[in-house]
Amino acid sequence: MKKTLTALLPLCFLLLLALSPRPSLAQCTLCKTNVEASRTEKDGYDISGLNKGILYMMAAPYILGGTVAFFWYRNVRRKRQPAPEAR
Repeated sequence: MKKTLTALLPLCFLLLLALSPRPSLAQCTLCKTNVEASRTEKDGYDISGLNKGILYMMAAPYILGGTVAFFWYRNVRRKRQPAPEAR
């Protein structure tokens, strides 16, 4: 067991290192185009709408996943409770 763990630990570390996200300076094409267009149109450009849109898109999967997890947890908990005894 200890030999297997010792052999798998570096392999798991290398796998996590290979799959880790790389830092990037790029944006998606649409976001970059909107920011550049608003920069050229006015001197004081406002990108708060763009930031709010990014936060909205980021929050949606978490809300959906949390809802699914809640109903799944509730369903599993109901199945584990013993049925009331009938007299």
